[in-house]
Amino acid sequence: TMPASKEEIRRRIWDLLMQEGVARFPLPVQGRIPNFVGAERAAYHLAQLSAWREARVIKANPDSPQRPVRERALRAGKTLYMAVPRLRKAKPFIELDPHRLDDFRRASTIRGAFALGRPIGLDEMAHVDLIVAGSVAVNREGARIGKGGGYSDLEYAIGREAGLVDEATVIVTTVHPLQIVEEELEMTEHDIPVDIIVTPEEVIYTERRFPKPQGICWDHLDREKIERIPVLRAWGGRCGRR
Repeated sequence: TMPASKEEIRRRIWDLLMQEGVARFPLPVQGRIPNFVGAERAAYHLAQLSAWREARVIKANPDSPQRPVRERALRAGKTLYMAVPRLRKAKPFIELDPHRLDDFRRASTIRGAFALGRPIGLDEMAHVDLIVAGSVAVNREGARIGKGGGYSDLEYAIGREAGLVDEATVIVTTVHPLQIVEEELEMTEHDIPVDIIVTPEEVIYTERRFPKPQGICWDHLDREKIERIPVLRAWGGRCGRR
């Protein structure tokens, strides 16, 4: 039998979370990084890890299930970066500096982050110690499936290209146990694997079977996407990629 496609796996996980009653607002979870019952507990477990404690700068996805993670980062005095949706601005990230904020709860929400954070360019950013990626499905080997836009992978590749992330940057995800699948997940050279999976019940150090992308895989990007993303447009022109 043919292995399931990424889209089939996404649909199966989204449906399963809804059926089992563990999906949370915003609903329905279809088409999203799904919010889940126990997200706060997963954030608590993540905060106990040495990789988290040692991290001074964290890049996090903006989705609802990771909101408790973002709030914990700010409360712990960590600088938080979030990407501008679809990286469509010349300054493609938002910086949340806990020393300049007083409402950590609000700043950890998507709307609050964009109201209270400061847009920054790659040249203003510090080295990222830990990346929190949202996932629809993961397996114990470290393969990950997002919601299908490819932006987590691209943000990583841009960070790598700019020297902001490297092999030492730890990639973690928080998920519901039902999001962990036993099957092989297709991984291409631009897909980011995860080093650590945290659920409300356990911490899984993955087998790290997959290499991390070394930079931007230009041949995986269509011209339209390059044109829509200012940083890629600038670099693409420089590398003769357009």
